Amino acid sequence: MKVELYVDGKRIPLNKFVQSILRDVNLAMISNLKGVEGWKVVEVRIERSSESSEK
Repeated sequence: MKVELYVDGKRIPLNKFVQSILRDVNLAMISNLKGVEGWKVVEVRIERSSESSEK
């Protein structure tokens, strides 16, 4: 299973430990969603709000 992280289009290198954590946490969440079966690719996108109070 391939795990990659991109921030603002730049690929961030991940060691095997971090890949494993990202994979396991995301798969645990996805496996509990109704209607999600037989997937091939999962993409998670997080965009920072323009509000200055958000970190």
